[in-house]
Formats: sequence, structure tokens, C-alpha cells
Amino acid sequence: MTAVYTPVVYQRARVTAADIARLAGVGRAAVSNWRKRYDDFPVPVGGTAASPQFDLEQVEQWLAGQGKAPSVADEDRLWRNLLAAAADPAEALAAAGEHLLGRRALPYDFLRPELDHLAKVHGPVTTFDELWRRYGALPAQRALGTPDDLADLMVKVAGVAGGTVLDPACGAGGLLRAAARAGAAQQFGQDVEPALTRLADLWLALNGRTGEIRTGDSLRADAFPGVAVDAVISNPPFGQTNWGHEESGQAPWEFGPPPRTEPELAWAQHAIAHLRPGGFAVLLMPPSVAGRRAGRRIRANMLRRGALRAVIALPPGAAPPHAVPLHLWILQKANRGATEVLLLDTTDCDLDAAYRSIADIVSAFLGSEDHPELVEAHTVPVLDLLDEEVDLSPGRRHLGDAEVADMGPRLADASRRLRESAARMPGLLADLVDGPVDAGASPVTVGDLVRSGSLQILGPVRGGEGEQAEGLTLTVQDLTAGRPASGTADDRLTPRIALQPGDVVLSVSERRLAARVNIESGPLLGRHLWLLRPDPRALDSWFLAGHLHTTVNERLAGSLLGTSRFDVRRVQLPRTVIGEQRRQGEVFRRLNELNETIREAAALGADITRLTADGLASGRLRPI
Repeated sequence: MTAVYTPVVYQRARVTAADIARLAGVGRAAVSNWRKRYDDFPVPVGGTAASPQFDLEQVEQWLAGQGKAPSVADEDRLWRNLLAAAADPAEALAAAGEHLLGRRALPYDFLRPELDHLAKVHGPVTTFDELWRRYGALPAQRALGTPDDLADLMVKVAGVAGGTVLDPACGAGGLLRAAARAGAAQQFGQDVEPALTRLADLWLALNGRTGEIRTGDSLRADAFPGVAVDAVISNPPFGQTNWGHEESGQAPWEFGPPPRTEPELAWAQHAIAHLRPGGFAVLLMPPSVAGRRAGRRIRANMLRRGALRAVIALPPGAAPPHAVPLHLWILQKANRGATEVLLLDTTDCDLDAAYRSIADIVSAFLGSEDHPELVEAHTVPVLDLLDEEVDLSPGRRHLGDAEVADMGPRLADASRRLRESAARMPGLLADLVDGPVDAGASPVTVGDLVRSGSLQILGPVRGGEGEQAEGLTLTVQDLTAGRPASGTADDRLTPRIALQPGDVVLSVSERRLAARVNIESGPLLGRHLWLLRPDPRALDSWFLAGHLHTTVNERLAGSLLGTSRFDVRRVQLPRTVIGEQRRQGEVFRRLNELNETIREAAALGADITRLTADGLASGRLRPI
């Protein structure tokens, strides 16, 4: 029989109407209008009537013909073409990674020149990281993974620098990558999904990291029996009903065999079993584990033996499922001298404030026998928890004598500061009048200002490899929380950019812009931040920062097709003289101060509510 050759036909990259809107920097209504008004607008090539898909190349050509030429990053184009060729995102990323590593040529031969070009320009590691960022930005991945800021907090609390780390439910390796960023020397990971362990293994290999990734069910078939590590960090699956309870009867459960309904306590004991003496495990848990009756005996045994050191309630939205205020459990191997447990409730805080407080309080709690006052307010004697319920929920208040006695003065101080904040607000409002609308005035872009010499763009800073260094770094969390630089400087920042007064620092998160005028000297620009350095003779810093938040610029904050790449040069500002810039800049400066005052008032209001409720419940306070 004569073989018949059938050529492989690859699907071209496609985009939705929402993607086109982001690409062109307009609203979705504009795209809908274009489809109705222009007969030559590209016809759909797939999708549904409600959500049609268009050929990306045809859309780009049409936009260019209309004078709306988009700026498409090479990484964005390659990623879209990989998705179209592979269909499965994990397969697309893995195929690219294996090609970059030299294990296997990219099976989509027409895309090899693009991938090879990027690798030649940026290097294999950076190219793979850029593709990985686009993979991680997909909705399905965001619904499963651990956000980077939470992962960084977990490894910081665990203290992984220079040590060995295990994640027994590693997925694609998000927590292991965070451990590498924090200076871990060796990583071990296991997961039941082979497509995800393939990615985790590729990342370790491409980055030259020492470690091992295995595929399999950690609770049923531990791939690392007898391996003891310095830290275990994990976001294990929640609510499993078929986790291997039947096969676990003969397992050496140190704190008691977990009931069928307590798979999370099986993961907790598995983590402790892999720790070296004194090592820490940090696990992300659903809140119900802290109080379910079925697990109270195991929780009690962990408390008695000093294995359970802290339970921390995170704000809603910290990680999927976003509506649930998840808990962090901090466990320690063989710490029989522990007599107190840290129960910290941050559910009423914003994420940035919560993570900062958690890092400070946990560090102080685990690092010293003599706890500062801030820590004492959240510690509970183990004996006080060994009742019928053994409820470790931080939201269930366990008030100490010192905290109860101090309620009155603290409430009075918070009330005084709230009144002072409220009194400042009216004076920060600007007096404005209607102005003429010059319909013929064209805006100026940041790219135009750079070309004219009025502005420099520095960044964004990326993470590399290196050791910690002296000094402070302004982080994304510092920027969004409106606080001074608090990050630790390190030699992994590329490039190292020192901030100057008058610099405008910018970040893009969840397709929203955050910007502020820097007033500090010395701190370094942190990861994923842009720095705009204006010439004060031609461009006012507050004018620039204020106009970054207009509706037009917010629409530009999402890069092509929802990836995390953002071209700051496309941001638009009004074209106006320096005198008018400074007048508008003063308005924006006062608005910034108003926002900070409102944020402070909101925090004080939350404190007043909590102190009042605790005081009334304890009988320490009563109405007049």
C-alpha cells in the first residue's frame, strides 16, 4: 500500500473583540462600531456568534490601514501562535521550553525561527520566563496557582535561603520558583499532573537549579521517602474525598490517623514527616481545618508536641478560591518546648498591609522567646486551646489580660486620630471650574516625550540570581499601599536603579495603573516597576503621575491579549505648557494626600470597630 502524505495544518493565531480593543487601546464598543461601519473589517474565523474570533494578522493589517497601528511585542505574537498550534497551553509552553533547552526541537517548525530569534536576542532563560508569564496570566492558570506575592510571603516565613525545600503538591512549580528567588539551594517537587511536573522540571533545568521533580500522588506514593528538608512549602488540594484514606491505615501518622474528612491534616503530617529537626512547613489551608470536630484530636496532639506554631487568617482574595479567607499554617519539626501559639487574624486588612504585618509578626514570634508587645497581642497559651473544640480559628478572639486592660486608651487614641483625619479632608479638595474644550488639541504620548528629551524611561526591573545586599527596595506592594520602601535590596535586580526625588514610579497590576511621585533618595527600584524621570524644566512630576490614571490610560494598562506586558510609551497626556502643568500638578498632589488620608481613616475605623466590639464583649467597656 502506498503511503499518503497528509500535511500538518496549523491554526493561525486568533483574537476576540475584547483582545482587539486592548490591542488598539479603545473600548469594546468601538470595536463593535467598527464591525458595523467598515465593510472591510476582518470577518470572524471561529468562535461563536456571541463571542467571535478573528485572525490576528488580518486584524493587525486592518488597524494599520486605519492609522491605528498596534505595538505587538514579539513574545506576545509568538505566544499566541504557540497557543494556536498546540491548543493546550501547558503543551505550548513545554514544547517551547524543551526546544530552548535542546531536548527536543519545537514540533511547530514554522515557529522555530521566531523562537530562535527571541532566544538569540534575550537568551533562553529570559525567553522562557516571558512565555511563562503569559501562560500564568491565562484565567485557568490564575484560578489554580498561588499568586507570586503570597508565594514570596510563604517562603519568607519558612526561611528557605540556603536550604533545601520540598513542595509535595507542586503543580507547575510556582512555590518552588519563589523559593529559588529567595535563595533556596535545592528544590524537590511532586505532583499528580504530569503536564505540570513537566513544566516545573523544565524551569529548574533551564535555570540551572539543583533539584528533582517527580510525577505521582504524594500521599499514596511518596516519591521522596526518607528525604528530610529544611522547609516544606505547599498549597495542597482542598476537600479531597479520594485522597488515599483506605491505603493509609498502616502509615506512620505521628499525630494520629486522619479521618476520611480531614485530607488537609494528612498533608500537614506528610509535610512534618519530611522536615529536619527545627525545620518549618508553611501550608495554605481552607479555614474549616482549624475548627472541624473530626480533626480536633490531631490538632491537640500537634499543639501538645509543639508542632503547630501559628495559624494565620489571610484576607479574602489572597488566593483561589478568592471569596474564602484562607489560612496559613506554620508547622515545625520537634519543637517540644513551645508553650504558645500565634493566632493572627488579618481578614480585615488589605493584602499589602496583611503580608507586611504577617512577615514582621511571624519573624518576631519565631525568632525570640521575649516577644514584643505587637506579638503578645496575638499569642495564646497552648493550654488555653486544649478544650473540647481545639478551635484554632484566629477570628475566634482569645484576648489576653494586657490587651483587655489596654482597650480604653487604645480606643480613645484611635478615635482622636480619626477626628483629626476627617478634619483635614475638606482642605485637600481642589476648587475647579468648567474650562473650554479644545477638540482640536491632540494628546502627547510618553513615547513622544522620551523622543523630545523631556522624559527618561527606566525599567522595568526583572529578577535574576544573586545574594542579598544592603539597602531598601521599593516594591509593588509599597507602591500600591502608599508606604515607604520596605523591600530588601539584593543583587538579583536587573538593572539596579536608584530612586531620586521627583521620579514617577509606575506599576501595572490586574490591568490597572498605580503611580506615585517619589520623595525618597537612595532606595532601589523593585521588580516589575517602571520609573519615569521627567526633566523638571519641561514636565511636572505630579502632572505626569496624575494623568496616568485617566480612563484612556487605564484601557491601555492591559497589554495585548491580556498578557502582563505593558508598553508605557503608549500612555497619553494633555499637551500643555509647564505653567499649566504645575497648576494641575498641585491639584493631583492634594488629591494624592486626600487618598492617603482616606486610607488612614478607613484603617482607624476598622480598629475602632474591632476594639469597641472586643471591649463590649469582654465587659471592659460599656455604653454611657
